[in-house]
Amino acid sequence: METHTLMPGASVAVPTLNLIGNTPLVELVGFDTGVCELYLKLESQNPGGSIKDRMAVSMIEAAEQSGALAHGDTIIEATAGNTGIGLALVAAVKGYHLILVIPDKMSPEKIAHARALGADIRLTRSDVGPGHPDYYQDMAARIAKKTPRCYHINQFANPANPLAHEVTTGPEIWHQMDHCVDVVVCGVGSGGTMTGLSRFFARVQPDCEMVLADPAGSSIAEFVRTGKEVPSGSYAVEGIGGACVPDIADLSRVRRAFSISDSESFLTARDLLKRTGIFGGPSSGTLLAAALRYCREQTVSKRVVTFVCDTGSKYLSKMYNDYWLLDQGYLERPSKGTLGELIARRYEEGAVITVGPEDTLLTAFQRMRMADVSQVPVLQEGKCVGVLDESDLLVAMHGDPSKFHSPVRDAMTRRLETISPHQGIESVYDILDRGLVALVTERDNFLGLITRSDLLSYLRRKLH
Repeated sequence: METHTLMPGASVAVPTLNLIGNTPLVELVGFDTGVCELYLKLESQNPGGSIKDRMAVSMIEAAEQSGALAHGDTIIEATAGNTGIGLALVAAVKGYHLILVIPDKMSPEKIAHARALGADIRLTRSDVGPGHPDYYQDMAARIAKKTPRCYHINQFANPANPLAHEVTTGPEIWHQMDHCVDVVVCGVGSGGTMTGLSRFFARVQPDCEMVLADPAGSSIAEFVRTGKEVPSGSYAVEGIGGACVPDIADLSRVRRAFSISDSESFLTARDLLKRTGIFGGPSSGTLLAAALRYCREQTVSKRVVTFVCDTGSKYLSKMYNDYWLLDQGYLERPSKGTLGELIARRYEEGAVITVGPEDTLLTAFQRMRMADVSQVPVLQEGKCVGVLDESDLLVAMHGDPSKFHSPVRDAMTRRLETISPHQGIESVYDILDRGLVALVTERDNFLGLITRSDLLSYLRRKLH
């Protein structure tokens, strides 16, 4: 059932789906744009939080009008997350069941958002390409064949996808820019945005340049440069890029392509937030980085438009989490070849979840669950006096839930494996091999823990 909200100054209620589109467009300030003016279309302001809301409502309503989708049917789609959220929003409002097939590299916030809207989520592998049975698009097609009374959206070949941008996004930009747009910088996920905008601007301003922003590792930028499809690599940016050019994508008007690394994408989006307060996701960082490169290359002033594709709130556990960036190697700490490098979460930075010996076991358990850790150091006046892990909790319980009210000191392990931060990295292997965590201390002051996960993350970063 549709909900209604009142727009500021409005006297009548507006259906939720009518809030999709008509997003703000702002000039970027505080960045070096060379001789150019750079504008951002804030698609993050759509009710589902991304540009994909536009084509979600377009594709579902086109299917309804054609008779391909009727009340009580199931909608099925493969998605990197944002299309899924857009579809889940429309499906919830209109009363459809929705099955989404999502690659497992997508942010947990996006998956949780789609689930909260009622979508049935099927996670699959993100490390396989077209033709593999676990490739997300192939899996969605297979599920659709087995599901009665279903409609497979297939955004990658659905003509209502680019049509949404041809009839809404393009005209909005054209109007907001006072009928003068020299360049549009865009990514390609399904290809709908690039195709729809290309068609619109071919009519109203044929000399408008279409520029591709692509994650380094995607094969689409190379196709634009050479006309050849090459094998893709891996990349962490979500929602754009791919191993092949989607069926719906018309790249004929794209003359320039920029490949942007994951690191540059993440750090550019974080920089955008810090300088302007605009909260965008990783694909927004890719587009902005490419747009800035384009602007700085120019010798004649141009009016350039790009997009904040979705909100950064969907990536708080990933690109806006310093410790995730450190674990993945996108942020670097000075290399000294000592154990200090392996402490991912440092006590002095307030990054370690701890308990005191007089805290209850229930407090310890709740903190461990909240932080998704299996052990916590027990600190007293800055000194580590013990460690409590899940096995200690189980032993302390003896099947009696009332023991949750017992103090931590009764259950913690007092035999500590401490090590100096100045020792070599090889010295931690023996401790970890015995199934323990290494407590890093200096002059009895606790600095942090080193776990197997910390060591594995450190070794993986050495691949770069």
